[in-house]
Amino acid sequence: MCGIIGIVGKEEVADRLLDGLRRLEYRGYDSAGVASVHDGAIERRRAEGKLANLAKELVAEPLPGTTGIAHTRWATHGAPTTSNAHPHATQEVALVHNGIIENFKPLREELIARGRHFDSQTDTEVVAHLVSELVEQGASPQEAVQQVLPRLHGAFALAILFRRHPDLLIGARLGSPLVVGYGEGETYLGSDALALAPLTQRIAYLDEGDWVVITREGAQIFDRDNVPVERPVTLSGVSGAMIDKGNHRHFMAKEIYEQPVVVAQTLRSYLRRMENQVALPDMDFDLAGVRRITIVACGTSYYAGLIAKYWFETFARVPVDIDVASEFRYRDPVLEPGGLALFISQSGETADTLAALRHARAERQIIAVVVNVPTSSMAREADLLLPTHAGPEIGVASTKAFTCQLAVLAALAANLARVKGRLSPEEEAEIVYHLSEAPAAMNDALSHDEEIEAMAHLIAPARDVLYLGRGQDYPMALEGALKLKEISYIHAEGYAAGEMKHGPIALIDDAVPVIVIAPSGPLFEKTVSNMQEVQARGGKVVLISDAEGIAAAGDGCMATIEMPRVHPLIVPLVYAVPVQLLAYHVAVAKGTDVDQPRNLAKSVTVE
Repeated sequence: MCGIIGIVGKEEVADRLLDGLRRLEYRGYDSAGVASVHDGAIERRRAEGKLANLAKELVAEPLPGTTGIAHTRWATHGAPTTSNAHPHATQEVALVHNGIIENFKPLREELIARGRHFDSQTDTEVVAHLVSELVEQGASPQEAVQQVLPRLHGAFALAILFRRHPDLLIGARLGSPLVVGYGEGETYLGSDALALAPLTQRIAYLDEGDWVVITREGAQIFDRDNVPVERPVTLSGVSGAMIDKGNHRHFMAKEIYEQPVVVAQTLRSYLRRMENQVALPDMDFDLAGVRRITIVACGTSYYAGLIAKYWFETFARVPVDIDVASEFRYRDPVLEPGGLALFISQSGETADTLAALRHARAERQIIAVVVNVPTSSMAREADLLLPTHAGPEIGVASTKAFTCQLAVLAALAANLARVKGRLSPEEEAEIVYHLSEAPAAMNDALSHDEEIEAMAHLIAPARDVLYLGRGQDYPMALEGALKLKEISYIHAEGYAAGEMKHGPIALIDDAVPVIVIAPSGPLFEKTVSNMQEVQARGGKVVLISDAEGIAAAGDGCMATIEMPRVHPLIVPLVYAVPVQLLAYHVAVAKGTDVDQPRNLAKSVTVE
């Protein structure tokens, strides 16, 4: 989703604002802009497309000023044009906005009726006019913002610049994250700590409904009731090195290769190797008393939840419901008091998932959160915080965040099974052993990268691709299809292998590659039977299996991808690697924008 950075500085800020936007590129965007106050006037530079276009504008027409705001926009209202790009401005104010103003139409009509003129199609511009109108009538910046915020319905993070106050910015958040950074004689605003990494490590996260006045001397934070409050200042621990591609062509490739390390780091937090036990963070509720689990997530995190459903029900024998977050509240689910509601999110700020969490809280559910940002909104609202340790993930298509989620979910399932009395010490020791094997097995999977790259040209010309799997490999088929369509723009669908003959087999011909995920094991023969039904109808099959599986069923396949033979528990962690690499190399072969695919954003902070 859109990115924000603001600086009240001692020196000119344009270059640093642009650098901050580069650190926010991973969130996804389609236009960008920057504004500052200079010689009593607001100046702006905006551009469609990538930041390189904005950089050219700044070279052609430099932007002076020591106080400024900048933004990368992912379009919601209005096309991704220069006129719709942020910052939006009047003569008195300029502002940038992440999120959505749901009631912008009546506000816009009200402002037009009073003679205000609009230059864009966006919802954001109404906020600029509402604030400007009050300032023009003599209100101070603080008074104007205080009056406007309650009128805005929806989700927002705002950074507002004032012509008559060149050493001041005001920020506000509701449903979209915003952090304050503290420097030496400078103060900053940012969408996340990564944007501020080269400027400061000292940051404070605004709580829901907070707004803040920042000057060179520091920040004054107010809560939603306009009461001055203190928010803890922490060290972010985020460095610029975290967004270096290293020797890789794309961030996605780097993050695929980081998976053995970050999964090992994540598991280290949950496995006690000496005691052969799975440990969880301290909690103030009885996990053994949980009788039902409701999993809620979006996109790739939802597929991680689908895999976890198999684990919870197999190991702990606890029934699991699972919903996509965007549907959860609207079907009015039946939630028994005392149930465990488990939310999975990379950012911890996904709007649909956060709204679902608050709905579950109102229904007296225990809230557990699997999240990669331990300071995020979801993390702060959880009864049980289960952090992944993937580090910043820059590529829009999730890779290492997904496998770290799986590692945490496997540990949670094992721990739940133990406290439920469903797992003997010997069985728990076996689970610990196999989870500990996962990073090495993932390294083994990465060693087949060149083979996968060599066969990517077989998939790249396709208009449609199908993925098949059974059991926990079915969610992997869904995830594989999602990865391919996200970054290569090839239409792809994942199916339970046994469902092929119930309709999708009609799609099969020699122009539709079929990716079959079939590790050897109890479900192998049935999956291969479905695969042979595809081959009998001229389908071109790529089989992902281990050596034993390929020896048994590899004949007649267009290509095979060999994986190490591993315990079924860690198959999803290991087989995620070839699924990701295949999508990556197909996208590279097609020449698409791998790290920032069209129309997508890293963190979706609007419903």
